[in-house]
Amino acid sequence: MTLASASSASRVSTIRRLTAVRVPPTVALSFAIIALVIAWSLAPHLFTSQNPVNGVPADKLLGPSTAHWFGTDHLGRDLYTRVVYGAASSVTSALIAVVIAGVVGGLIGLLAGFLGGWVDIVLARLVDVLLAIPNFLLAVIVVTAIGFDTTNAAIATGVSAVAVFARVMRAEVITTRQAIFVEASFLLGGSRWHILLRHVLPNASRSVLPLAVLQFGLSILVIASLAFLGYGDPPPASDWGLLISIGKDYLRWPWLVYAPAFVTIATVLSLNRISRWLRRTD
Repeated sequence: MTLASASSASRVSTIRRLTAVRVPPTVALSFAIIALVIAWSLAPHLFTSQNPVNGVPADKLLGPSTAHWFGTDHLGRDLYTRVVYGAASSVTSALIAVVIAGVVGGLIGLLAGFLGGWVDIVLARLVDVLLAIPNFLLAVIVVTAIGFDTTNAAIATGVSAVAVFARVMRAEVITTRQAIFVEASFLLGGSRWHILLRHVLPNASRSVLPLAVLQFGLSILVIASLAFLGYGDPPPASDWGLLISIGKDYLRWPWLVYAPAFVTIATVLSLNRISRWLRRTD
């Protein structure tokens, strides 16, 4: 068996396990919910024909019905339409956060685990400092420093999650570095960077996917929380957290809070369920 085939054996086995395993009904439901939310974010006009910004004053604060599935708000805007159009902002901002956390944190963990020595000590201490600060507090600090809007909230959320990805990647790299095929590649004269990119990185990154899915859900929750506190885009934006924040001022009409909150909770729980399933099949 060549080194190339040995290094890819774990990746192939992972793919085979994912294709052979039976998908539980709860996981299938979670995938369906996430697919719907992604479809909302990509083509909201296919799911509603109403305007998310301009409402009909005569229809304000109507309860849920066949005409308005989630009711209407204080300006007569269809709440279902606003939730659908708000999915694009929530999904995009969460994706930005996960990419920032995954790339930066993964690079830190990769270098720390593979190079070791003083590099590992310095980067590990940096990660410890980040882990000592609560994620939400760090996100508030960052978004306060760079400005209030949804994109900045996504960047702040990504920065707050860097340490988690760095810690997981470092542990996986240290484990992979001790594998037989990696040691054999060293003995055969392979360069450090070739071994890092060709053997260590592909095998060490297998645990990043479940973490990325989990962090995607957490990012939606954190960004919605920042929007709720006023750190996101201002009205008439329809971020889910902003919709909940506006609805709290009209608690006599509870659907203004319940509808966007239910969609947010269902999305986050679905991502958490998918992440657990991926981790078990790894």
